[in-house]
Amino acid sequence: MPIVGLNVLSVVTLAVDTAMCGRLVDAEEALTALGFAGQLIFLLMVVMLGLTVGTVAFIARAHGSGGSERINHVLHQSILLTYIVSIAVAIVGNLGAGTVMGWLGADATVTELGVGYLRPLLTFTVFFYLNMLFAAALRAVGNTMLPFMIALVSNLLNIVLNYGFILGRLGLPALGVRGAAWGTVISQAVAVILMVLILRRDAVHGVRARVHLARIDRLLANDLFRVGAPAALDMLVLNVAFLSVVGMLARVAQVAVAAHGVGLRVQSLAFVPGFGVSQAIGAMVGNALGAGDEREARQVVRGGMVLSTAIMTVLGLAIVLGAEPIIAIFDIDPATELGRYSILWMRILGLGMPIVGVHIALIGMLRGAGATNTSLMINIVGTMLIQVPLSWFLGFVVGWGAFGIWVAVPISFVVRLGLGVLAYRQGAWAQTGATI
Repeated sequence: MPIVGLNVLSVVTLAVDTAMCGRLVDAEEALTALGFAGQLIFLLMVVMLGLTVGTVAFIARAHGSGGSERINHVLHQSILLTYIVSIAVAIVGNLGAGTVMGWLGADATVTELGVGYLRPLLTFTVFFYLNMLFAAALRAVGNTMLPFMIALVSNLLNIVLNYGFILGRLGLPALGVRGAAWGTVISQAVAVILMVLILRRDAVHGVRARVHLARIDRLLANDLFRVGAPAALDMLVLNVAFLSVVGMLARVAQVAVAAHGVGLRVQSLAFVPGFGVSQAIGAMVGNALGAGDEREARQVVRGGMVLSTAIMTVLGLAIVLGAEPIIAIFDIDPATELGRYSILWMRILGLGMPIVGVHIALIGMLRGAGATNTSLMINIVGTMLIQVPLSWFLGFVVGWGAFGIWVAVPISFVVRLGLGVLAYRQGAWAQTGATI
Protein backbone atom coordinates (compact mmCIF):
# COMPACT_ATOMS: atom_id res chain seq x y z
CA MET A 1 0.00 0.00 0.00
CA PRO A 2 2.78 2.57 0.65
CA ILE A 3 3.92 2.03 -2.96
CA VAL A 4 0.45 2.97 -4.17
CA GLY A 5 0.36 5.89 -1.73
CA LEU A 6 3.73 7.14 -2.95
CA ASN A 7 2.58 7.16 -6.56
CA VAL A 8 -0.76 8.73 -5.64
CA LEU A 9 1.00 11.60 -3.91
CA SER A 10 3.15 12.47 -6.90
CA VAL A 11 0.26 12.31 -9.34
CA VAL A 12 -2.17 14.22 -7.10
CA THR A 13 0.36 17.04 -6.96
CA LEU A 14 0.48 17.19 -10.77
CA ALA A 15 -3.32 17.21 -10.90
CA VAL A 16 -3.50 20.01 -8.33
CA ASP A 17 -0.93 22.03 -10.31
CA THR A 18 -3.03 21.59 -13.44
CA ALA A 19 -6.20 22.60 -11.62
CA MET A 20 -4.47 25.75 -10.33
CA CYS A 21 -3.17 26.63 -13.80
CA GLY A 22 -6.72 26.11 -15.08
CA ARG A 23 -7.69 29.16 -13.01
CA LEU A 24 -5.15 31.50 -14.62
CA VAL A 25 -6.29 34.25 -17.01
CA ASP A 26 -4.51 32.47 -19.89
CA ALA A 27 -5.75 29.05 -18.74
CA GLU A 28 -6.14 27.43 -22.17
CA GLU A 29 -2.63 28.41 -23.26
CA ALA A 30 -1.24 27.37 -19.85
CA LEU A 31 -2.83 23.93 -20.03
CA THR A 32 -1.65 23.47 -23.60
CA ALA A 33 1.90 24.40 -22.54
CA LEU A 34 1.74 21.84 -19.71
CA GLY A 35 0.55 19.24 -22.23
CA PHE A 36 3.61 19.79 -24.43
CA ALA A 37 6.06 20.22 -21.54
CA GLY A 38 4.91 17.08 -19.73
CA GLN A 39 5.76 14.92 -22.72
CA LEU A 40 9.26 16.42 -22.94
CA ILE A 41 9.88 15.74 -19.24
CA PHE A 42 8.89 12.11 -19.71
CA LEU A 43 11.11 11.84 -22.78
CA LEU A 44 14.15 13.16 -20.90
CA MET A 45 13.52 10.70 -18.05
CA VAL A 46 14.36 7.67 -20.15
CA VAL A 47 18.00 7.27 -19.13
CA MET A 48 17.18 7.75 -15.44
CA LEU A 49 14.39 5.22 -15.66
CA GLY A 50 16.85 2.72 -17.09
CA LEU A 51 19.25 3.37 -14.20
CA THR A 52 16.53 2.89 -11.57
CA VAL A 53 15.35 -0.35 -13.18
CA GLY A 54 18.92 -1.68 -13.15
CA THR A 55 19.36 -0.55 -9.54
CA VAL A 56 16.16 -2.27 -8.39
CA ALA A 57 17.07 -5.50 -10.16
CA PHE A 58 20.56 -5.67 -8.60
CA ILE A 59 19.58 -4.48 -5.11
CA ALA A 60 16.55 -6.82 -4.97
CA ARG A 61 18.72 -9.82 -5.78
CA ALA A 62 21.45 -8.72 -3.36
CA HIS A 63 18.79 -8.33 -0.65
CA GLY A 64 17.33 -11.73 -1.47
CA SER A 65 20.76 -13.32 -1.05
CA GLY A 66 21.54 -11.37 2.15
CA GLY A 67 24.34 -9.14 0.80
CA SER A 68 24.14 -5.75 2.60
CA GLU A 69 27.62 -4.63 1.47
CA ARG A 70 26.63 -5.28 -2.13
CA ILE A 71 23.39 -3.29 -1.62
CA ASN A 72 25.26 -0.19 -0.44
CA HIS A 73 27.86 -0.41 -3.18
CA VAL A 74 25.16 -0.59 -5.86
CA LEU A 75 23.27 2.32 -4.28
CA HIS A 76 26.36 4.54 -4.01
CA GLN A 77 27.35 3.88 -7.61
CA SER A 78 23.79 4.57 -8.74
CA ILE A 79 23.86 7.92 -6.91
CA LEU A 80 27.08 8.87 -8.70
CA LEU A 81 25.60 7.89 -12.05
CA THR A 82 22.50 9.94 -11.22
CA TYR A 83 24.68 13.04 -10.90
CA ILE A 84 26.08 12.45 -14.38
CA VAL A 85 22.67 11.77 -15.94
CA SER A 86 21.18 14.88 -14.29
CA ILE A 87 23.90 17.17 -15.64
CA ALA A 88 23.45 15.78 -19.16
CA VAL A 89 19.66 16.17 -19.04
CA ALA A 90 19.91 19.72 -17.69
CA ILE A 91 22.19 20.78 -20.55
CA VAL A 92 20.39 18.99 -23.37
CA GLY A 93 16.94 19.90 -22.09
CA ASN A 94 17.61 23.59 -21.62
CA LEU A 95 19.21 23.89 -25.04
CA GLY A 96 16.55 21.98 -26.96
CA ALA A 97 13.21 22.41 -25.18
CA GLY A 98 11.93 25.35 -27.24
CA THR A 99 12.99 23.82 -30.54
CA VAL A 100 11.27 20.51 -29.82
CA MET A 101 8.04 22.22 -28.76
CA GLY A 102 8.09 24.09 -32.07
CA TRP A 103 8.59 20.85 -33.99
CA LEU A 104 5.58 19.39 -32.22
CA GLY A 105 3.39 22.26 -33.41
CA ALA A 106 3.24 24.57 -30.38
CA ASP A 107 2.65 28.22 -31.26
CA ALA A 108 4.89 31.02 -29.97
CA THR A 109 2.80 31.83 -26.87
CA VAL A 110 2.52 28.20 -25.79
CA THR A 111 6.23 27.60 -26.44
CA GLU A 112 7.19 30.57 -24.26
CA LEU A 113 5.01 29.34 -21.39
CA GLY A 114 6.24 25.76 -21.76
CA VAL A 115 9.92 26.68 -21.80
CA GLY A 116 9.45 28.94 -18.77
CA TYR A 117 7.93 25.97 -16.93
CA LEU A 118 10.65 23.53 -18.06
CA ARG A 119 13.80 25.54 -17.29
CA PRO A 120 13.71 25.27 -13.46
CA LEU A 121 12.69 21.60 -13.60
CA LEU A 122 15.49 20.73 -16.03
CA THR A 123 18.18 22.80 -14.32
CA PHE A 124 17.54 21.19 -10.93
CA THR A 125 16.47 17.78 -12.21
CA VAL A 126 19.04 16.09 -9.95
CA PHE A 127 16.60 16.38 -7.04
CA PHE A 128 13.80 14.71 -8.99
CA TYR A 129 16.09 11.91 -10.12
CA LEU A 130 17.57 11.27 -6.66
CA ASN A 131 14.05 10.96 -5.25
CA MET A 132 13.27 8.40 -7.95
CA LEU A 133 16.44 6.47 -7.13
CA PHE A 134 15.99 6.39 -3.35
CA ALA A 135 12.36 5.28 -3.64
CA ALA A 136 13.34 2.52 -6.07
CA ALA A 137 16.27 1.29 -3.94
CA LEU A 138 14.19 1.14 -0.78
CA ARG A 139 11.39 -0.61 -2.61
CA ALA A 140 13.91 -3.25 -3.68
CA VAL A 141 14.70 -4.05 -0.01
CA GLY A 142 11.04 -4.07 0.99
CA ASN A 143 10.90 -0.66 2.72
CA THR A 144 8.17 1.42 1.13
CA MET A 145 7.06 3.32 4.24
CA LEU A 146 10.05 5.69 4.49
CA PRO A 147 9.81 7.05 0.91
CA PHE A 148 6.04 7.32 1.36
CA MET A 149 6.35 9.45 4.53
CA ILE A 150 8.98 11.70 2.97
CA ALA A 151 6.87 12.06 -0.17
CA LEU A 152 3.88 12.98 2.00
CA VAL A 153 5.82 15.88 3.54
CA SER A 154 7.33 16.91 0.21
CA ASN A 155 4.08 16.85 -1.73
CA LEU A 156 2.15 18.78 0.89
CA LEU A 157 4.91 21.40 0.76
CA ASN A 158 4.71 21.33 -3.04
CA ILE A 159 0.98 22.03 -3.04
CA VAL A 160 1.39 24.96 -0.64
CA LEU A 161 4.31 26.46 -2.58
CA ASN A 162 2.60 26.02 -5.93
CA TYR A 163 -0.56 27.66 -4.60
CA GLY A 164 1.61 30.62 -3.63
CA PHE A 165 3.82 30.77 -6.71
CA ILE A 166 1.15 30.07 -9.35
CA LEU A 167 -1.60 32.34 -8.04
CA GLY A 168 0.45 34.86 -6.01
CA ARG A 169 -0.84 33.84 -2.59
CA LEU A 170 0.82 33.60 0.85
CA GLY A 171 2.99 36.63 0.12
CA LEU A 172 4.76 34.90 -2.80
CA PRO A 173 5.09 36.36 -6.32
CA ALA A 174 2.51 35.32 -8.92
CA LEU A 175 4.65 33.43 -11.45
CA GLY A 176 1.86 31.57 -13.25
CA VAL A 177 2.97 28.36 -14.96
CA ARG A 178 6.61 28.96 -13.94
CA GLY A 179 5.49 28.99 -10.31
CA ALA A 180 4.42 25.35 -10.58
CA ALA A 181 7.98 24.44 -11.54
CA TRP A 182 9.64 26.39 -8.73
CA GLY A 183 7.36 24.93 -6.07
CA THR A 184 8.14 21.45 -7.35
CA VAL A 185 11.92 22.00 -7.39
CA ILE A 186 12.01 23.32 -3.82
CA SER A 187 9.89 20.48 -2.45
CA GLN A 188 12.00 17.87 -4.27
CA ALA A 189 15.18 19.34 -2.78
CA VAL A 190 13.67 19.14 0.71
CA ALA A 191 12.76 15.48 0.11
CA VAL A 192 16.33 14.58 -0.91
CA ILE A 193 17.81 16.30 2.15
CA LEU A 194 15.41 14.46 4.47
CA MET A 195 16.11 11.09 2.85
CA VAL A 196 19.89 11.45 3.06
CA LEU A 197 19.78 12.58 6.69
CA ILE A 198 17.54 9.66 7.69
CA LEU A 199 19.49 6.98 5.81
CA ARG A 200 22.77 8.19 7.31
CA ARG A 201 21.35 7.33 10.74
CA ASP A 202 20.83 3.64 9.84
CA ALA A 203 17.05 4.05 9.85
CA VAL A 204 16.83 1.24 7.29
CA HIS A 205 18.88 -1.79 8.29
CA GLY A 206 21.68 -2.48 5.85
CA VAL A 207 21.07 0.61 3.67
CA ARG A 208 23.24 3.74 3.81
CA ALA A 209 23.04 6.85 1.62
CA ARG A 210 26.55 7.81 0.57
CA VAL A 211 26.40 10.92 -1.57
CA HIS A 212 30.10 11.86 -1.71
CA LEU A 213 32.02 11.73 -4.97
CA ALA A 214 34.07 8.61 -5.66
CA ARG A 215 35.50 6.59 -8.52
CA ILE A 216 32.91 5.02 -10.82
CA ASP A 217 32.87 1.21 -10.76
CA ARG A 218 32.81 0.80 -14.52
CA LEU A 219 31.96 -2.87 -14.44
CA LEU A 220 28.95 -2.30 -12.20
CA ALA A 221 27.93 0.79 -14.19
CA ASN A 222 27.98 -1.28 -17.35
CA ASP A 223 25.87 -3.96 -15.65
CA LEU A 224 23.35 -1.41 -14.36
CA PHE A 225 22.88 0.10 -17.79
CA ARG A 226 22.97 -3.30 -19.46
CA VAL A 227 19.93 -4.34 -17.44
CA GLY A 228 18.37 -0.89 -17.43
CA ALA A 229 19.06 0.11 -21.06
CA PRO A 230 16.21 -1.96 -22.50
CA ALA A 231 13.86 -0.35 -19.97
CA ALA A 232 15.19 3.08 -20.97
CA LEU A 233 14.68 2.24 -24.63
CA ASP A 234 11.26 0.91 -23.65
CA MET A 235 10.42 4.31 -22.17
CA LEU A 236 11.94 6.07 -25.17
CA VAL A 237 9.75 4.12 -27.57
CA LEU A 238 6.69 4.87 -25.44
CA ASN A 239 7.53 8.57 -25.30
CA VAL A 240 8.18 8.78 -29.03
CA ALA A 241 4.66 7.41 -29.42
CA PHE A 242 3.26 9.95 -26.95
CA LEU A 243 5.11 12.77 -28.70
CA SER A 244 3.77 11.60 -32.04
CA VAL A 245 0.26 11.68 -30.57
CA VAL A 246 0.82 15.24 -29.35
CA GLY A 247 2.19 16.24 -32.75
CA MET A 248 -0.80 14.70 -34.55
CA LEU A 249 -3.27 16.32 -32.16
CA ALA A 250 -1.62 19.73 -32.66
CA ARG A 251 -2.42 19.37 -36.35
CA VAL A 252 -6.05 18.61 -35.56
CA ALA A 253 -6.48 21.41 -32.98
CA GLN A 254 -4.19 23.00 -30.37
CA VAL A 255 -6.98 22.68 -27.83
CA ALA A 256 -6.83 18.89 -28.29
CA VAL A 257 -3.27 19.00 -26.89
CA ALA A 258 -4.59 20.77 -23.79
CA ALA A 259 -7.30 18.09 -23.45
CA HIS A 260 -4.64 15.40 -23.88
CA GLY A 261 -2.62 16.92 -21.03
CA VAL A 262 -5.64 17.07 -18.73
CA GLY A 263 -6.55 13.49 -19.60
CA LEU A 264 -3.01 12.32 -18.88
CA ARG A 265 -3.17 13.89 -15.41
CA VAL A 266 -6.34 11.91 -14.70
CA GLN A 267 -4.87 8.80 -16.33
CA SER A 268 -1.71 9.08 -14.24
CA LEU A 269 -3.74 9.23 -11.04
CA ALA A 270 -5.95 6.30 -12.11
CA PHE A 271 -2.94 4.23 -13.14
CA VAL A 272 -1.19 4.70 -9.79
CA PRO A 273 -2.65 1.63 -8.03
CA GLY A 274 -1.84 -0.59 -11.02
CA PHE A 275 1.69 0.76 -11.28
CA GLY A 276 2.08 0.28 -7.53
CA VAL A 277 1.12 -3.38 -7.91
CA SER A 278 3.51 -3.65 -10.88
CA GLN A 279 6.40 -2.20 -8.87
CA ALA A 280 5.63 -4.52 -5.96
CA ILE A 281 5.57 -7.49 -8.35
CA GLY A 282 8.98 -6.45 -9.68
CA ALA A 283 10.57 -6.21 -6.24
CA MET A 284 9.01 -9.47 -4.99
CA VAL A 285 9.88 -11.38 -8.16
CA GLY A 286 13.47 -10.14 -7.89
CA ASN A 287 13.66 -11.22 -4.24
CA ALA A 288 12.15 -14.64 -5.00
CA LEU A 289 14.46 -15.32 -7.93
CA GLY A 290 17.44 -14.08 -5.93
CA ALA A 291 16.54 -16.62 -3.24
CA GLY A 292 16.21 -19.36 -5.90
CA ASP A 293 12.43 -19.78 -5.54
CA GLU A 294 10.85 -19.80 -9.02
CA ARG A 295 7.56 -21.19 -7.70
CA GLU A 296 7.07 -18.20 -5.38
CA ALA A 297 7.93 -15.81 -8.23
CA ARG A 298 5.18 -17.30 -10.39
CA GLN A 299 2.67 -17.10 -7.53
CA VAL A 300 3.50 -13.43 -7.10
CA VAL A 301 2.90 -12.78 -10.80
CA ARG A 302 -0.46 -14.59 -10.90
CA GLY A 303 -1.76 -12.85 -7.78
CA GLY A 304 -0.48 -9.50 -9.01
CA MET A 305 -2.24 -9.83 -12.36
CA VAL A 306 -5.59 -10.51 -10.69
CA LEU A 307 -5.19 -7.61 -8.26
CA SER A 308 -3.99 -5.11 -10.87
CA THR A 309 -6.76 -5.99 -13.33
CA ALA A 310 -9.49 -5.75 -10.70
CA ILE A 311 -8.31 -2.35 -9.49
CA MET A 312 -7.88 -0.91 -12.96
CA THR A 313 -11.33 -2.14 -14.07
CA VAL A 314 -13.05 -0.38 -11.18
CA LEU A 315 -11.12 2.85 -11.75
CA GLY A 316 -11.74 2.71 -15.50
CA LEU A 317 -15.47 2.46 -14.93
CA ALA A 318 -15.30 5.43 -12.55
CA ILE A 319 -13.56 7.55 -15.20
CA VAL A 320 -16.05 6.63 -17.92
CA LEU A 321 -19.05 7.44 -15.73
CA GLY A 322 -17.55 10.48 -14.02
CA ALA A 323 -15.76 12.24 -16.87
CA GLU A 324 -17.82 15.45 -16.67
CA PRO A 325 -17.47 15.99 -12.90
CA ILE A 326 -13.76 15.21 -13.20
CA ILE A 327 -13.04 17.94 -15.75
CA ALA A 328 -15.00 20.40 -13.61
CA ILE A 329 -12.18 20.04 -11.05
CA PHE A 330 -9.90 21.68 -13.64
CA ASP A 331 -12.46 24.49 -14.13
CA ILE A 332 -13.26 23.23 -17.64
CA ASP A 333 -16.77 23.69 -19.02
CA PRO A 334 -18.03 20.43 -20.64
CA ALA A 335 -19.83 22.49 -23.30
CA THR A 336 -16.61 24.04 -24.63
CA GLU A 337 -14.36 22.48 -27.26
CA LEU A 338 -11.74 21.81 -24.58
CA GLY A 339 -14.38 20.12 -22.43
CA ARG A 340 -15.65 17.91 -25.26
CA TYR A 341 -12.14 16.77 -26.20
CA SER A 342 -11.24 16.11 -22.54
CA ILE A 343 -14.32 13.96 -21.94
CA LEU A 344 -13.75 11.98 -25.14
CA TRP A 345 -10.11 11.24 -24.27
CA MET A 346 -10.86 10.24 -20.68
CA ARG A 347 -13.63 7.85 -21.71
CA ILE A 348 -11.32 6.16 -24.22
CA LEU A 349 -8.70 5.81 -21.47
CA GLY A 350 -11.24 4.43 -19.01
CA LEU A 351 -12.51 1.75 -21.38
CA GLY A 352 -8.96 0.52 -22.00
CA MET A 353 -7.88 0.28 -18.36
CA PRO A 354 -8.74 -3.41 -17.71
CA ILE A 355 -6.40 -4.41 -20.55
CA VAL A 356 -3.67 -2.13 -19.21
CA GLY A 357 -4.06 -3.73 -15.77
CA VAL A 358 -2.90 -7.12 -17.02
CA HIS A 359 -0.17 -5.62 -19.18
CA ILE A 360 1.55 -3.56 -16.48
CA ALA A 361 1.55 -6.52 -14.08
CA LEU A 362 3.42 -8.58 -16.65
CA ILE A 363 5.85 -5.72 -17.32
CA GLY A 364 6.55 -5.56 -13.57
CA MET A 365 7.40 -9.27 -13.68
CA LEU A 366 9.82 -8.84 -16.58
CA ARG A 367 11.58 -5.82 -15.09
CA GLY A 368 11.89 -7.39 -11.65
CA ALA A 369 13.41 -10.49 -13.21
CA GLY A 370 15.86 -8.38 -15.22
CA ALA A 371 14.28 -9.59 -18.50
CA THR A 372 14.08 -6.03 -19.79
CA ASN A 373 14.90 -6.99 -23.38
CA THR A 374 11.62 -8.88 -23.55
CA SER A 375 9.58 -5.93 -22.24
CA LEU A 376 11.36 -3.70 -24.76
CA MET A 377 10.42 -5.92 -27.70
CA ILE A 378 6.81 -6.06 -26.54
CA ASN A 379 6.70 -2.26 -26.41
CA ILE A 380 8.36 -1.82 -29.81
CA VAL A 381 5.79 -4.07 -31.47
CA GLY A 382 2.81 -2.55 -29.64
CA THR A 383 3.94 1.04 -30.08
CA MET A 384 5.92 1.47 -33.28
CA LEU A 385 4.19 -1.22 -35.34
CA ILE A 386 0.65 -0.78 -34.03
CA GLN A 387 -0.10 2.44 -32.13
CA VAL A 388 1.73 5.11 -34.14
CA PRO A 389 0.72 3.98 -37.64
CA LEU A 390 -2.82 3.18 -36.48
CA SER A 391 -3.19 6.64 -34.89
CA TRP A 392 -2.15 8.25 -38.16
CA PHE A 393 -4.37 5.97 -40.24
CA LEU A 394 -7.51 6.40 -38.12
CA GLY A 395 -6.93 10.08 -37.44
CA PHE A 396 -6.09 11.32 -40.94
CA VAL A 397 -6.73 8.64 -43.57
CA VAL A 398 -10.06 7.47 -42.14
CA GLY A 399 -10.75 11.04 -41.00
CA TRP A 400 -11.70 10.39 -37.38
CA GLY A 401 -9.47 13.21 -36.11
CA ALA A 402 -8.64 13.22 -32.41
CA PHE A 403 -10.88 10.21 -31.73
CA GLY A 404 -8.95 8.07 -34.21
CA ILE A 405 -5.59 9.22 -32.84
CA TRP A 406 -6.62 8.38 -29.28
CA VAL A 407 -8.49 5.11 -29.86
CA ALA A 408 -5.36 3.49 -31.29
CA VAL A 409 -3.82 3.60 -27.79
CA PRO A 410 -6.04 0.97 -26.10
CA ILE A 411 -6.02 -1.13 -29.27
CA SER A 412 -2.22 -1.31 -29.10
CA PHE A 413 -2.40 -2.51 -25.48
CA VAL A 414 -4.37 -5.56 -26.59
CA VAL A 415 -1.33 -6.60 -28.65
CA ARG A 416 1.03 -5.85 -25.74
CA LEU A 417 -1.09 -7.95 -23.39
CA GLY A 418 -0.99 -10.95 -25.73
CA LEU A 419 2.78 -10.78 -26.07
CA GLY A 420 3.20 -10.42 -22.30
CA VAL A 421 1.12 -13.53 -21.61
CA LEU A 422 3.21 -15.43 -24.16
CA ALA A 423 6.45 -14.33 -22.42
CA TYR A 424 5.10 -15.47 -19.04
CA ARG A 425 4.19 -18.91 -20.36
CA GLN A 426 7.51 -19.43 -22.10
CA GLY A 427 9.29 -18.82 -18.76
CA ALA A 428 12.67 -17.54 -19.98
CA TRP A 429 12.36 -14.67 -17.42
CA ALA A 430 12.40 -17.05 -14.41
CA GLN A 431 16.18 -17.41 -13.99
CA THR A 432 17.15 -17.80 -10.34
CA GLY A 433 20.31 -16.65 -8.56
CA ALA A 434 21.84 -13.55 -6.93
CA THR A 435 23.17 -12.14 -10.21
CA ILE A 436 21.62 -11.32 -13.56
